[in-house]
This record gives sequence, C-alpha cells and structure tokens, in this order.
Amino acid sequence: MLNYGFVRVSSAIPFSKIGDIDYNKEQIIKLIKEAYYKNSMLVVFPELTLTCYTCNDLFLNSKIIYKSMEALLEIADKTSKCNILSIIGLPVINNNKLFNCAAAVNKGKILGIINKSFIPGYREFYEPRWFCGIESEYRDTIKINDNNVAFGNDLLFVNKDLQELIVGVEICEDLWMPVPPSSYQAMAGAVILCNLSASNVLVAKSEYRRELVKNQSSRCFSAYIYTSSGMGESTTDVVFDADSTIVENGELLAESKRFLRENQLIYADIDIEKLVKERLIQKNIKNTYRQFRLIEFEAKEKKYQIIRQIPYNPFVPSDESKLNERCNEIFNIQSAGLAKRFESLPDFKAVIGVSGGLDSTLALLITIKTFNILNKPLKDVIAVTMPGFGTSKKTHGNVIKLCKKFDITFMEKSIIDITKLMFSTINHDPENQDTVYENVQARARTYFLMSIANQKNGIVIGTADLSEIALGWSTYNGDHISMYNVNCSVPKTLVKFLIKWLAENQFEDEIKNILLEIVNQPVSPELIPAKNEEIVQKTEEQIGPYELHDFFLYYFVRFGFALKKILYLAETAFKNKYKRETIIKWLKLFITRFVKNQWKRDCVPAGPKVGSVDLSPRGSWRMPSEYELNSFINDLK
Repeated sequence: MLNYGFVRVSSAIPFSKIGDIDYNKEQIIKLIKEAYYKNSMLVVFPELTLTCYTCNDLFLNSKIIYKSMEALLEIADKTSKCNILSIIGLPVINNNKLFNCAAAVNKGKILGIINKSFIPGYREFYEPRWFCGIESEYRDTIKINDNNVAFGNDLLFVNKDLQELIVGVEICEDLWMPVPPSSYQAMAGAVILCNLSASNVLVAKSEYRRELVKNQSSRCFSAYIYTSSGMGESTTDVVFDADSTIVENGELLAESKRFLRENQLIYADIDIEKLVKERLIQKNIKNTYRQFRLIEFEAKEKKYQIIRQIPYNPFVPSDESKLNERCNEIFNIQSAGLAKRFESLPDFKAVIGVSGGLDSTLALLITIKTFNILNKPLKDVIAVTMPGFGTSKKTHGNVIKLCKKFDITFMEKSIIDITKLMFSTINHDPENQDTVYENVQARARTYFLMSIANQKNGIVIGTADLSEIALGWSTYNGDHISMYNVNCSVPKTLVKFLIKWLAENQFEDEIKNILLEIVNQPVSPELIPAKNEEIVQKTEEQIGPYELHDFFLYYFVRFGFALKKILYLAETAFKNKYKRETIIKWLKLFITRFVKNQWKRDCVPAGPKVGSVDLSPRGSWRMPSEYELNSFINDLK
C-alpha cells in the first residue's frame, strides 16, 4: 500500500435543483472529477442525488424515473477515466416496483444498485407512498443498457488491487434501525460503510446524528461516510442542512459546513490497515448471518502526502475537557485497583519509596486517595525517601515538603552506607560509575522498602510507569519489583499530565506549587552525583525523548504497525520538531530495548490496566524473550 495503509475518501454534497436532473447530473460529474483529482478512491453522494429527495409525488412521474437512469449512464460515461468508486442516489424500477437506491459507478460501468432496506413512514416522512422496502420482492439483477447489473442490499464492493478495501452501502433510515444493514456488511468484511442520506435538520438533531454515526463506526470497527442532502432541497415543511461526516472507528475525521449554499466536497484519509488490525484482534467480527455478493472495482492508489492530523501524543487527548475527564477516570481506576488490594489485606500498611520524581509522586497521591476512600488512617501510609549519591537538593527538598503536607508517616533512610558496603563486598571501585554503580543503589532502595514493609506489616507500592516497563528502564529485582504497581499502564507523557491535572484541580496553592515544580524538572533516576547542585543524569538525554517512545509504543503495541509505518506517522506528527534521522535513531533504540527487555516484563508485579495499551504478561502482552531483533531493525534500512 503506497500510503502505508491510508485510503483517501470523499463525501460530496451538491447544491442541487429539485427535479432538474440535467443540472444535478453536471454537478455530480464535476464533484466526482474533483474528488478523483484530490486522490480519492471513493466518493459518496446524498440520497436521491439525481432528483433531490423532496420531489414527493413526482417520483412516480415517468420522466423523473427514466431520465434519472439516463443521467446515471451519462455520469458513468463522462467519468470513465476517473479511477474512483462513486456512490450516487436515484430511484430505480425493479420487478415493477420503485426503489430508493444507490448506484455504484466505476470507470464507466454501473457495478451494482443497492436498494434502501427500511422505508420511513412516520412524522414528516412518507416514503412508502412511493418506494418499496426490504419486504418487497425484486430480481437480483436488472438490465441497464444491455448489461445485467447486480441489484439488492447484499452487495459489497472490493478493490481489485487492495483486497482489504471492502465497501458497504446503506441509505439514510437504515442506520437508525436497531440492527442496521451496515452491521451485517461489517461482519462480512466491509471496512468502509457509506450512507446516502436526506436527513432534515431539527434542533439538536445534528449532534444526535454524529453520535449515531460514531457509535456505528465503533461497533463495526469501520470507517463511516455519512453524506446528507444539501441546501437545494425544498423547504415546504422541513429544512436540510448539508450535514455530512467522515468517521473512523468512532473518531470524527472530517465534517461539512452546515447550511452552506454551494457544492461541498470533504475528504479524509482512512487508515485501512488500522481497521483491519482491529478486526484481527476482535475475533467476534465475523459473518454468521448473511451472504453477500462481492463485486470488484478499480481504483488504484496514488502516492501522496496524507492530510490527516496524527496526534503527537496519542495517550493524551488534545481536547481539554476530554483531558480533564480522562485524568479523573485514570486516577479513579488506579485508586480503585489499589483499594481492592488493600480490602483483601485489611490490616496492612502501604510502604512507598518517594524520590521527588514524577512516578513516585503520582503513586503517593494515588495511595493517599485510596486510604481516604477506605477510611484508613493516613499514618498507615509510610513514605520513605532514600537519598543516594545522585540525589539533588531540589528533588530531596520537594519530597520532604510534599510529605509534610499530608498526615502520613515519613521516613528518610540514606542508602549511601549500605551501597558503600556492597561496593566493598564485591570489590567494585566507586569511581567507576557504571551499571553496577547504579544498580547497587537501585537494589539498596528496594531492599530497604521490602524490609520496612516486613517490619511494619505493609506492602510495597510500585511506581514504575508503562514507558519504563516498555524500555526495560529499571533495575531487575530493584525498582522493577513491588507488591502492587499502580503506575504500570500509565505512560510517562501521561504521568506528567496527571500530576499537572491533580495540581490544578485537587490541591491548594502550596501543594500545587510543589507538584508543578516536580512536573517541570528533568526526568532522572538520580544515581550519578550532581554537579553544582544540578542533575547530571538526565534520562531523555540517554534514551531519547519520552514523547517519541510513547508514540512508538502506542502504534507498535496497540496496532502492530511495521516500523516503516510508525516512522512515517512519527515524521508526520513531529514534522516541526524532529528530523527524520533523529526519529530513526530513537526508533531503533526503542525497538532494541523493547525486544531485549521482554524477560523483565515476564515477571512484573500486578497492577491496574487503565488504557488500551498495557504490557502485563498475564494477558495484555505476550512475546518470546528470544525474538530476533534484526527482523525489526532491517525494516528501517
């Protein structure tokens, strides 16, 4: 797939004239060509595009019916050089009955005619006056210009070259049913669902329609193109607002300008590979109900730069209201998980190592909230800070100030003496600040915490976040181990947002200021001595920016994308921040550390899953520790 699995699609809303089929035909041809030149492989028009929806009893006029078919043939002929699948609405006779239909046109041919299944006859709708629905008998082919053309609501259209691209079509009211035809189409393999609609506008109806489209798209693990009639319709009793949307798996990608009195074409890039991967995971999306006829269409991909916005921080919503809601929910999930653990250990205390860094601060706040939920005394939260060779005055001061603001038990236990003793025992030169130098300190801290937990009848609360677990950025049997890890599925980028959100929404000025200081300081394990009171060991200088690693992690684990595609997405998302060679450098490091550190993830402690990406070996992520790394690295050459 030339564009890494992306397919451009369009929704076209002509500013039509009621019953003026010649005029409407020309607008349709114009919009098909425009969609094609903008690299679309599929374009969807509104319901009864050729005639307009509001012709009423004139639908039974012979001129309207037969001229519509003549116009469709002319559209097919005049767009024969356009490598695009066009879905156009018109009335069609079959078996001496009139049906509200959608025609699929491709490279000069009418590939199939899909009839509307459910005909509304309530309130302002009275389609049964003219059209027949699913209950009526019809022939499964009709003769059009000496060609037998498939007819029915059992048609799917599959791209000749890109077999993953399967298109299903339904019409307006079909979507509003308890089980829409598109549900069956999705179960039969359709990943793009099209709806030709003529839905009039009412107060708040647009919002309801959007939610309906989003929900159907999500349930079907599909893209959904919803195209509704424009402002050219009759306003005798109702008004139409040109309301159209393109949605992918519940996410709105594009929408029209409502009430615009001119032709509109909106388009979006659909990630077909992403939808297919969802289908591979969700094994219950399978066709056990209906059989469909598959019809091939030709629409070859062109190479182009995608127009789609790729969020550079996929774990963090860009919308502020959603971010607040998400932070609140994550904090509640983490607290609920820890609360249940303590309910099973009613007399136990919480022992937590606090460094003044991001992860331990979040874990401390979660533990305090949990104890408040359970009405357990906060004195049973034992916060232990363990300064070592690299502890800076600023982080040390922050953790002391923060702990003193809460009614918890606070301890300070220096690891320097026990670390020196271990260096002496194993004959390690303390001037050699290598991995041994760092890991002895990390294990000393864990040794202290476990011993205090034994002494105080407590359990050690883990602090390692998802990003560290993915990269193996922990000391085995050191900070790698705890008795319950509340941060295990929260990535580093989200940890920052969570603490910032807590600072601004849960606490008053003094605690708020301490938390914001913690958010703004560089990420560091502080195992190497500081210079001039400044932190020397900065994690992101060693292993790369966490925003890149979290981006890689999301697309690698959540969707299983190849590294080439992840690189392409990262270049798009970070085009104004990182050069290609920089992204490749850190992507190589990410995949190397991810693969080589699976053995650490095989035995991580329990903790709550808060999002769609998690690396628990007990269900969320399983892989062999011996996987051949070069099979990934070669993908970037």
